[in-house]
Amino acid sequence: MRASRLISLVLLLQSRETMTAAELARELEVSERTVYRDVLALSAAGVPVYADRGRAGGYRLLGGYRTRLTGLTRDEAEALFLAGLPGPAGDMGLTDALAAAELKVLAALPPALRDAPARAGQRFHLDVPGWFREAGPPPWLSELAGAVWRDRVVELRYRRGDREVDRTVRPYGLVLKSGVWYLVGRIGDDARTYRVDRVTGVEVSTEGFDRDEGFDLARYWREQAGAFLRTMLRDQVTVRLGPAGLRQLRHLVDAPFVYEEAVAAAEGPDGQGRLVLRLPVESVQVAYHQLLSLGPEVEVLDPPELRELMAGAAERMGRLYADPGPADPGPPDQR
Repeated sequence: MRASRLISLVLLLQSRETMTAAELARELEVSERTVYRDVLALSAAGVPVYADRGRAGGYRLLGGYRTRLTGLTRDEAEALFLAGLPGPAGDMGLTDALAAAELKVLAALPPALRDAPARAGQRFHLDVPGWFREAGPPPWLSELAGAVWRDRVVELRYRRGDREVDRTVRPYGLVLKSGVWYLVGRIGDDARTYRVDRVTGVEVSTEGFDRDEGFDLARYWREQAGAFLRTMLRDQVTVRLGPAGLRQLRHLVDAPFVYEEAVAAAEGPDGQGRLVLRLPVESVQVAYHQLLSLGPEVEVLDPPELRELMAGAAERMGRLYADPGPADPGPPDQR
């Protein structure tokens, strides 16, 4: 455990040049006293860690010191190559850079671990696009990725409904969600999200911008995705379900929080073991198509419009199966 932490400390100093004891303690999830002891241990082992004194001081490595990746375990080496699965990187135009980086990492690995990329490639493959979706990247993705990397302002031409609009955007990041790429950028102080496949033109400016280092792309995306789902769920239905219906409902709702919040708010089961749930839904029509797949495992209590739709579907289905249907014409070779 300590050996792994010492290697992590050296790698942090290699990547960030200078770090305070407090910053190292936060990254390594230890106390500052532990950091002091680890630095002494590294110095005793011959690693040139130097301490700069004063308010702007911190720890750094002398003389361009670099460590080879001899401290990696097999699991760590294989995980490293899994992180470089080629699909999304290739979409952003980084195929050559990724291949070059993998070669450098491979050269730095000890001989016993040099089969790591082959083992990872034999066992895992990432196919990002959803079913029935074109596999190719959207046309302007590589240009946007370049602007994101270099912090360059972009002029976007964007399709919004049946018209196109122009926007001057500071591109902060790209997000890949269910096979769809999204650009997150800022206009003034406001963060905006754009589907990259709706971008019809990109002009990357020579003008750079100062990135807000406090902007957390992952947190922004989680908050926006949750808010988007909630704004879509404008109606509410009340249903009664038994255990089998509850199990199936989990896979039908638009977001996990819909199911979890509804179950948590429900009173205990009735005498037949059924729960009454109030579910937010996109619309009555969408709820009708979703709940219809549960068949007799669900009873709609409210709204009356949806209950009538479900009753009508049940009646039609009953008539369909009550009808014996046409006589069996026999096997094809006897017709």
